[in-house]
Order: sequence, then structure tokens, then C-alpha cells
Amino acid sequence: MQTARSPQPGHHLPRHIAIIMDGNGRWAASRGLPRVAGHQRGAESVRAVVGACRDLAIPYLTLFAFSSENWKRPADEVTDLMGLLRLYIRRELAELVDRGVRLRVIGDRGALDKDIQSLIVEAETATARNHLLNLTVALNYGARNEILSAVRRVAADVASGRLAADSITEACFARYLDTEGMPDPDLLIRTSGEHRLSNFLLWQAAYSELVFTPILWPDFGKAELAAAIDEFVGRERRYGGTGGG
Repeated sequence: MQTARSPQPGHHLPRHIAIIMDGNGRWAASRGLPRVAGHQRGAESVRAVVGACRDLAIPYLTLFAFSSENWKRPADEVTDLMGLLRLYIRRELAELVDRGVRLRVIGDRGALDKDIQSLIVEAETATARNHLLNLTVALNYGARNEILSAVRRVAADVASGRLAADSITEACFARYLDTEGMPDPDLLIRTSGEHRLSNFLLWQAAYSELVFTPILWPDFGKAELAAAIDEFVGRERRYGGTGGG
């Protein structure tokens, strides 16, 4: 995927971009650096992409920061990642507020340290009235678990009589997902050359345009985002129908 010119705000741009941020470890290893250095550099890419989406008037950005499977990584790496998360929230919160970015965290917070849970609530509360960009961060998130949890809540509501089984539609079910109130992603990007979704937004990405780039996440910035958006704009979205040709 070649670097493209900067896209201009407009109705042809995706309304919701989701990104699987991959390649921090490989970026560090290729430079003989510890893995935490890759995660640190990756945090700078987050800042760049958030700023680019805001400037392009793209209203929704969702970032896959930590999966429910990432707990299997070495304990010191998980500790480093959680430390970076604390630092990011503390360092970026004022700027998110000032720049009109609303922060939302999805995933199971129960396994996160209590101070991180408190920081998340503080950040979500402080940015709740912002509307220029809805930034969603997936932490301790797995799509299969999200869907199972939604099914359990639907079943409980049916059993209690709050919901009629024959009234369950796709739109109804979507309200039980972590992404309630958000549009499905139009464009889903994965960096680092891997070609899989890795248990990310499996329900929501049913009709997303997928862009896989070999660029490692710490090297991904505004120009690389512009290239992915250019690829998206050049595609014809059919939603299961036939094309115009």
C-alpha cells in the first residue's frame, strides 16, 4: 500500500475506522530494543492517528489496544503495557478534553488494576460531553466473549419477560454489545502484515472494508492512514448486492 495524498474531509470518507495496532514488538526487535520501546513508540502513533481522524472530521475511531488473549504474554511485558496505559491516560486527558475527543473503553475491566479502572472512569467522565471524535479503546477485549455476554443478557431479558423472543432483530441484538450506540466500522485496518481479525469486532465488522498493511504500528502515522483511506474510497461497497457495472 503506497503512501497517499492527504484526504480532505467529506462524505466519501469512512464514518468509523477501526484499527488492530500490531507490530510493536517486531519494530523493537528489528532495532535491538526491548519490546517496551516498541509499545512506547506505538503510543506516539496513537496520538498521530487520533489527531488525523479529528482533523478529517471522522467521527468514530476504535483502537484494539489489549486483547483478552494478551494476558498470556510475559508478565513483565503486561506490566509495561499497563504502565503505558496509565501514562497515556494521565498525559493525554487534558488534550482529549481540549480537542473535543470523547473517550470510551470497551472490554472486561474487571481484570484491570483498580487504579486503571478509576483512571478510565475519570477520563470517560471528563470527556463525556465531547463530540468531535468518539475514540473507543478496546482493553481486555475479545469479540467472542462480547457476543456471549450479549447472548446471556438477551436470554435473561427474555426469561424475565422484558424482551419478546420474536422481537429480537440484528438491531436489537446490537444494543447488547459493548459498541451500543456506535455505527459499525466502515474501514478496518490491521498493521504489521498479518491477515486476520484476531477476535476483534467480529459482529460489527461483517461488512467492513479490510485493509492489511505491512507497516508496523510504530511506523504508522498520518500518511499511512491517508493511504488506507484512499484504498477505502476507491472500493465499491456492495453489502451482499451486485455492483453497478
